[in-house]
Amino acid sequence: MAVIAMKSLLESGVHFGHRTHKWHPAMKPYIFTERNGIHIIDLQKTVKALEQSYNLVRDTVSNGGNVLFIGTKRQAQDTVRDEAIRAGMPYVTVRWLGGMLTNWRTIRQRVNELDRLERMRDKGDFERITKKEALLLTRKIERLETLLGGIRNMPRLPEMVFVIDVRREATAIHEANLLDIPVIALVDTNCDPRDVDYVIPSNDDAIRAIKLLVGKIADAAMEGRAMRKEEEVEEVPGAPRMAAEEVELSDEELLGEATLAKLGGRTTYIAAEDEEIDFDMVEEEEGEVSEVESDEEEVEKAWEEGEEIIEEEILKGEDKEEE
Repeated sequence: MAVIAMKSLLESGVHFGHRTHKWHPAMKPYIFTERNGIHIIDLQKTVKALEQSYNLVRDTVSNGGNVLFIGTKRQAQDTVRDEAIRAGMPYVTVRWLGGMLTNWRTIRQRVNELDRLERMRDKGDFERITKKEALLLTRKIERLETLLGGIRNMPRLPEMVFVIDVRREATAIHEANLLDIPVIALVDTNCDPRDVDYVIPSNDDAIRAIKLLVGKIADAAMEGRAMRKEEEVEEVPGAPRMAAEEVELSDEELLGEATLAKLGGRTTYIAAEDEEIDFDMVEEEEGEVSEVESDEEEVEKAWEEGEEIIEEEILKGEDKEEE
């Protein structure tokens, strides 16, 4: 199913190009015919190109990327700003500053300066300086906000650029080409499409046409963001992996021969109790079966004898120290 119906494109005037004497020969494959001295764009190719761009933007955003919306012409400014904000994407609508991509470090420093000045203003630092200085800083904040407000939440270079009017945004497209950033653009019949990676042949002057196509690209970005959130929910880490179960060692491995001899029947009693087996019969390592005394009085007597032996050894050691 197509992303958008051809009827909607016709109603919005997407098919109207420029006058025939203003056309660019490289746009010939995208021109359907000529009517009253105006080129008519082939909407079948527009539908296919829009579907390809839609899927590309959606996949890019779902993988964590950003798409920079660029439209500084008067007919596109409001639409580009509103749709980019709706999709949560960065945008440039006032003026493209030279080096906004190729000199991103400097641009980012100006954004940080804007954040610093706003923090000063919010904390009331402007009240501690003269009125003239506060006025100059306020004007600086307004100017930086106007020029850089759309990209202040863009932490790095975008993974893709979406442009309206290739001729007007030639500098932005050139910088994107230098950095190998893919470019999607609405290309009219008077523009050169050779510097654009993904061409959407369209009327780039009619407000309705711009609003329709920019809205679809914004929908693709929103769908990508929704897919990203679903993946994050699915990949929520569960309980931490349990450490490998420690191998339980037997008393023979933990205790020495002398200690085992002193404990005697107590060891056998404990082992039998842990394994929940019959106290009358215990299977030994050799495979032989022997009777085990499980009387509690005899076990306690064995422990008392062991304690007496230990006390005697301690007393003997104290006598030797006194001598």
